[in-house]
Amino acid sequence: MRVLVATDKFAGTLSAAEAGRAIAEGWRRTAPGDTVTVAAMADGGPGFIDVLSASGVGRLQAVTVRGPLGDPVPATLLLDGTTAYVESAQACGLHLLAEDARSPWTASTFGVGQAIGAAIDAGARRIVVGLGGSATADGGAGLLAALGATADAALEAGPRGLEGVTSVALDAVRERVSGVEFVAAADVQTPLLGMFGATKVFGPQKGLSDEDILAVDRILDRYVDAVCGATPAERRVADEPGAGAAGGLGFALLVLGASVRSGIELVAEAVGLPDAAATHDLVVTGEGAFDYSSRAGKVVHGVAQIAQRSALPCLVLAGRVDVGSREMRALGIESAYGMVDYVGEEAALRAPAEQLSALAARVARTWSARWE
Repeated sequence: MRVLVATDKFAGTLSAAEAGRAIAEGWRRTAPGDTVTVAAMADGGPGFIDVLSASGVGRLQAVTVRGPLGDPVPATLLLDGTTAYVESAQACGLHLLAEDARSPWTASTFGVGQAIGAAIDAGARRIVVGLGGSATADGGAGLLAALGATADAALEAGPRGLEGVTSVALDAVRERVSGVEFVAAADVQTPLLGMFGATKVFGPQKGLSDEDILAVDRILDRYVDAVCGATPAERRVADEPGAGAAGGLGFALLVLGASVRSGIELVAEAVGLPDAAATHDLVVTGEGAFDYSSRAGKVVHGVAQIAQRSALPCLVLAGRVDVGSREMRALGIESAYGMVDYVGEEAALRAPAEQLSALAARVARTWSARWE
């Protein structure tokens, strides 16, 4: 049997590459005669640059930028000719802050703008910005500030700094990015504002209370007027799919003329996943928690779609499975297996690689035998 393993990271425990290796090792223990190919995946969030670089894309260039709360943090550009890849989470990611240090009212995307500026200085004329996993809710105001935007409010100080904003000048930004094509590689298709917008959907995981969510959304609503204008036609960019990605970084990039692409589709093309799937018999994907958020835009869903196009069954191996069989089939998943179901949460967290490998060995007993 030829098995293609294409997993996301298991957030907080295993990188995508580590998870893929663990699954491959376990599978081979049970079915040593099977061919197992590993392709690490990402959807634009944390790990975006690592996965592309590991596949042989471009060369890395180290930069130092502001983190979400202003402290300097290391970041990496991936330069491939005149194309540059930037991972927003390296500059404003939730993983950069301890849980008790999260501060969505003041966290800024300024460092992402600095990374974009460094890419332009390195000669990039096309910049792909991976969006996802951010600690911010500033609508990309910090990014715009780093590229030269000015306002009657503090663009680089998070939603708190945007209170009362009425005017944002983008002339200097447009001059800075003139001739540069932007692509927003998004892991979600949410708009910026409203019931299904960035703050409402993702604010709680960043530390915003229900009361905070309403307040931040009001501030961002006024910020959209200041950036775009107040008419419905002018404000339409805030409603575009992906405008709410990474706390509204998508909105700022759309204002600069970016196109929005699915991050998982972009990565899959870069690593040749569709072609690889065509030469295998089974696809295995995975992530830390296979749940409602695993739908459109995420690695599991994207990999399952690629498997479907090659008429291959797709399995999910996860830390936890919180999706019912009906929802699973709707996503194109044949079966899903969770480490927590077999060994409990404590053991899964204590030794994630070993337990994921053991789970893969168990699953191989069913699927490799079925193929025979």
